[in-house]
Amino acid sequence: MTKLSYHYPLSIRIWHGINAVCILFLIATGISMYYVEPDRNLIEFSSAIKIHNITGIILSISYLFFFIANIKTGNRKYYKMPLKGIGKRLYKQSMYYVTGMFKGEKKPYPLTEERKFNPLQKLFYVLIMYIGVPLVIISGFGLLFPESVIKAFFGVSGILITSILHTAMGFFISLFLVIHIYVSTIGHTRTANFKSILNGYGWIEDPAKTK
Repeated sequence: MTKLSYHYPLSIRIWHGINAVCILFLIATGISMYYVEPDRNLIEFSSAIKIHNITGIILSISYLFFFIANIKTGNRKYYKMPLKGIGKRLYKQSMYYVTGMFKGEKKPYPLTEERKFNPLQKLFYVLIMYIGVPLVIISGFGLLFPESVIKAFFGVSGILITSILHTAMGFFISLFLVIHIYVSTIGHTRTANFKSILNGYGWIEDPAKTK
């Protein structure tokens, strides 16, 4: 049994929208800076640098809002991951994505009032929001202010290591974005999750029917 419920407050939707726009700009400008060609660039190099830096600062402020809000509000409960039985939960959700959903099986961990993410979503959100994004922000500021970076680690340039870390985290966040968009189509309907992030209403299933 499902019902529509106001599940995504306006503040969360605005924050999500800002993040989405920032990440798209960062990907576009990052690619433009990484693959520089004299005659054809997605975005002109000097412009790409300015846009990248400004967008990175906006993303940093947005992340600071997320971090503080998660501490001060009840939203942090959605990111808690009890270690007991975590392997079983991840396996169960993985098998649903691999075979179950193609067979029309019920979701093992559907959206409820108390559960906003399934175990796999929660794992990747925690990895991205508490490891990936902080590392890309820290390394980004390191490249913006190179004088603050330690000159060398074990004889290797600190700027080089910072640059590699920033690029690697940017790649993984980009990959996560693609997966995130795909998984968003696995909802009540193909477009239900996209509508939810616009109007705040999501399809909630009866928790009594979940395991």
